[in-house]
Amino acid sequence: MTWSGLQVNPAGVALPHDDVERAHRARPRIAAVFARRHAATGKLCLLATIRADGFPRISPMEPVIFEDQLWIMGMPDTAKFRDLARDPRFCLHTATVDTHLADGDAKLWGVVTDVRDEAVHARFAQALFEESGMDLRGQLPFDHLYAADLTSASSIALHGGQLEITVWKRGEPERVVVKR
Repeated sequence: MTWSGLQVNPAGVALPHDDVERAHRARPRIAAVFARRHAATGKLCLLATIRADGFPRISPMEPVIFEDQLWIMGMPDTAKFRDLARDPRFCLHTATVDTHLADGDAKLWGVVTDVRDEAVHARFAQALFEESGMDLRGQLPFDHLYAADLTSASSIALHGGQLEITVWKRGEPERVVVKR
């Protein structure tokens, strides 16, 4: 799924890649929580991967949304990227700093594909430089540039004193469970 299939604009209308009404019904609540938390933490998230011994690994990282796609990239030759090369499954969790969850919390699950297209690498590096000033343009091609394909997601948010847990799985609309 592309990022626009999950993203919501400020008016609360989904911005899907294909079917506006279907995407609006599918996952706008989770996208709003993820976007808010992603921005509030300076894009810091926690990436869960699967180590070679089968145990989970948690790594801090800053995913990027570029060309309607969520990208996972970072310092070359790290354990998290060796994990993803071996097993492409991941979970991405917004960094939570508020134990009362007043700002919400979101998790995204999926699989990655290592995109080797050097033209994509060059456009990504240019966009990253223009947005943040980080200049990776002379370090092309990247060792890894992972495109995330989302398969499910969830979020937690407080609304009117109630905890709302929103869950989405590919092919299904979001569903909300309210805890009082």
